[in-house]
Amino acid sequence: MNKNKLPYARAICYSGYRDGQDPGSGIIPSYRQVKEDLLILQGQWQSLRLYASDAHSKSVLEVIRREKMSFDVMLGAYITAEVSNPECPWGAHYDDAELKENKQKNEREIRQLIFLATNYPNIVSSVSLGNEASVSWTDHLVPTDSLIGYAKTLKSAVKQPVTFCENYVPWLEKLHGLADELDFISIHTYPVWEYKDINEGLAYTIENYNAVAAAYPDKQIVITEAGWATQSNGRGIEPSNVSESFQKQYFQQLMDWAEQEQVLVYYFEAFDESWKGSDDPLEPEKHWGLYKTNRRPKQAMYRPLRRAV
Repeated sequence: MNKNKLPYARAICYSGYRDGQDPGSGIIPSYRQVKEDLLILQGQWQSLRLYASDAHSKSVLEVIRREKMSFDVMLGAYITAEVSNPECPWGAHYDDAELKENKQKNEREIRQLIFLATNYPNIVSSVSLGNEASVSWTDHLVPTDSLIGYAKTLKSAVKQPVTFCENYVPWLEKLHGLADELDFISIHTYPVWEYKDINEGLAYTIENYNAVAAAYPDKQIVITEAGWATQSNGRGIEPSNVSESFQKQYFQQLMDWAEQEQVLVYYFEAFDESWKGSDDPLEPEKHWGLYKTNRRPKQAMYRPLRRAV
């Protein structure tokens, strides 16, 4: 077996920002709040995915260490735009000064990822050099050559396996050179964003997974985002195609398939996040959690998972 192959585990994407908190403001969850969240997740999940190497992620790692929790972590770097992207529907034009500053920020973020991975070696089980930074609609587009450079930097500096988290489409179209530098490939698949109804959801996810697996037969494929929203204002997702009962159906089907096939899937996501998207309270970006912002469970959590072992 490839020594860098990640084992099957029950895994979930975690970001703990609550009402009134968001990454841009610098107002982040407290140690107590992170601990509260992880106690909710503990016993049901074994692995967490974190998106950035920032103060919030460091707090999560510290809670796991101090409280002697059993989670391992896929730790990410959040890298931002190094080129403008005219294909982004909500606008992604930056001047040269902004792009130069972004490049410097990205380099600092990669260095911080290395620092955290090195200082929490028994918790950080893998690292990701970015998130959705090459898909056609992204507002933080990074050229493939730059992604390859970050991959090489990480590979030379950390002991953990290295990946890049991205929508399944770019893996089929333009990321073969990057894949050569990675230990495993991480894909995102969202049937509901692609106008599939709930009864098509799992089959479409499996189709996406199989397409990437066929393109890279020598690489492990991990699903680092897959989920179903519970509310929508109609922006990109029909309101009739989302509900807690639909989320529960997709969640249970996906988790059962993942266990049967021993595919590592990071379900998206643990908690609703009110800071995301527009100010409309029905903005779908806010409503992917298995738990609401007040930490009350949605229907998918009414049938508890078997305890992680």
